[in-house]
Amino acid sequence: MANWVDIGVIAVLNGLAIGLLLFVVAVGLSLVFGMMDVLNLAHGAVFVAGAYVAWWVVGGSPTWTGWLAALGVALAVGALAGGGLLLMTGPLARRSHLEQALLTLGVALVVAELLSLAFGEDVRSVSPPPGLGGTVSVLGNAYPAYRLLLIALGAGLAVAAHVVVERTPLGALVRATVADRDMVAAVGIDARLVRAGVFVVGSMLATTAGVLGSPIYSPRPGLDSTILILALVVVVIGGLGSVRGALVAALLIGQIESTGRALLSDLASFLLFGSLAIVLALRPRGLFAGAIGGQH
Repeated sequence: MANWVDIGVIAVLNGLAIGLLLFVVAVGLSLVFGMMDVLNLAHGAVFVAGAYVAWWVVGGSPTWTGWLAALGVALAVGALAGGGLLLMTGPLARRSHLEQALLTLGVALVVAELLSLAFGEDVRSVSPPPGLGGTVSVLGNAYPAYRLLLIALGAGLAVAAHVVVERTPLGALVRATVADRDMVAAVGIDARLVRAGVFVVGSMLATTAGVLGSPIYSPRPGLDSTILILALVVVVIGGLGSVRGALVAALLIGQIESTGRALLSDLASFLLFGSLAIVLALRPRGLFAGAIGGQH
């Protein structure tokens, strides 16, 4: 029994780390889809670009300076990626999601191939910052120190996202644009600038998550598809444009992924997509459908 309890504690902590990382990835995707009605299937490739930035800058001898530099480079890469995707998807803004999906999927495939050519086909390992490569005791169990930091950073970013979206004039403008962009334009505000800002920030969050998650999800070919699928599941379960929905769904998926693989590894994928099917059957528009920013 004690062994099962220990496994459960580690699985729950891993679920928190994975869930909060998925939130950082998915919240930008959710707001972009909810606000701009653009289905961006290149989001996973943007995440992987951030992970490769971490490996390229930090290398095998991690320092705090290297990690901070990697975050800075990743933010710049995310801004450029967001701006580029915005320009490419702009002409398709009023067209079907299928055309947007095909375009961004093509971009994702090209980016993934370019990353493979640049960094090779091997799995690249990224070491945590100095002092965080070991373990600490949590309820008598050894647990990686870096994952605890990742939980703290993810929780901090979740609180910051909530405060910005719910408690600031900028957040009110974002929520209004998600709810009714035509009305925002009618009162004299250029909704295109708001949407552009959200697109760029969403991509910057994805590359940031790539850097933070690189010691857990080692950069490798195919990782973009894995992250994209998990992010889309989070968006669908949480509801479009909802920060609170993205957080709740990401934490749920994190626990299902971690606990399922720890206790029922053969059924992990079934549990993930089974949960998605149950939510869609009960709430076709997601848990927080219509809850802009998480408000009913």
